[in-house]
Amino acid sequence: MAEPLSILCITSYEKGQEFMREARRLGGRVFLITIEKRRDSDWPRESLDDVFYMPENLTIDQMINAVSYLARTVRIDRIVALDEFDMESAAALREHMRIPGMGASTLRYFRDKLAMREKARESGVPVPPFCPVLNYNRLRDYMAQVPPPWVLKPRSEASAIGIKKLHHADELWPSLDLLGDRQSYYVLEKFLPGEVYHVDAIISERHIVFAEPHKYGKPPMQVSHQGGVFSTRSLDRSGTEARELRRAHDHLIEALGLVRGVTHTEFIRADADGKFYFLESSARVGGAYISDVVEAATGINLWREWARIEVLGANYQLPAPRQEYAGIILTLSRQETPNTSAYTEPEIVKRLVKKHHAGLIVKSAESQRVESLLNSYAERFVGDFMASQPAPADRPLD
Repeated sequence: MAEPLSILCITSYEKGQEFMREARRLGGRVFLITIEKRRDSDWPRESLDDVFYMPENLTIDQMINAVSYLARTVRIDRIVALDEFDMESAAALREHMRIPGMGASTLRYFRDKLAMREKARESGVPVPPFCPVLNYNRLRDYMAQVPPPWVLKPRSEASAIGIKKLHHADELWPSLDLLGDRQSYYVLEKFLPGEVYHVDAIISERHIVFAEPHKYGKPPMQVSHQGGVFSTRSLDRSGTEARELRRAHDHLIEALGLVRGVTHTEFIRADADGKFYFLESSARVGGAYISDVVEAATGINLWREWARIEVLGANYQLPAPRQEYAGIILTLSRQETPNTSAYTEPEIVKRLVKKHHAGLIVKSAESQRVESLLNSYAERFVGDFMASQPAPADRPLD
């Protein structure tokens, strides 16, 4: 009789509980490695065979040594990074231990903004004009040919972390001096004003079996740097925007080469020409409760499906999704435990419970109704709850 599949989950943040529960429900053995300060987090301990705690900021070599030592007594068949910041470690571990899954080369297309832009451009997917921060003459030529503003972006950080907007060429050089030897880990890109979208997808054996397009309210970079109310909603699936977005997304994901897993991919529709331009993609479940929005609209839980793909492999089949619509409104709150009871619409399906955060998820059979509710709630949230804090230097708020 075959032994059950053993899955080692790695995360520095409290997330992925449904992945672990589903992997156990399917008969897998589930082990978790997390950092010491997450020892008392709400882990699904009933679904875990064991939990191991590590210091923060281990090098990849130290992680390889630790997991290789663990492997002396624990058989490991799969390694899954539940958070984006642990993906490099997981890829290095898979390659070192010869475990199936995404290796370092493919990972670059989902972590390195320079690599993913080059691959997208090679495959014919439009990207904003960009330049690697390597050769200074090339940077000067780029800034002479591409008018400002530009954004200086870390190549391997999530969301809007570490992004700096530049309006003049002479702003770049002091920024690079401050970065020192780290400047080659950045990319300079044309800032395109426009509306930002995302597609959250499931890939099984290189086939996109599920792709749900969404539209943010304010662009995430604006909310991260200037504060405000975050929102996103599912798009009308029969609309022109959704169809164009899916075409660009499907072509891109095929080019990036993911074999199996979940992805969160962002595009911007430029005000100047109305075209969709690729911004970034990651092989993970989107943050900011996006998975809850997807589940409210379709019944598909991205964490659970990711676990099913890891356990079932080529035998995976997607459950039939519902065809409803959902959205989220979310803000930092002045109150430690904000009271949303004044919001009484029947479309509200979830009230988020998190200190100093106010949030609601709504669901409807009509995409226009979701959009209308989020627009009205955004105005009310500013007066009722909204607070702000500086954007994090190197880590996401969630």
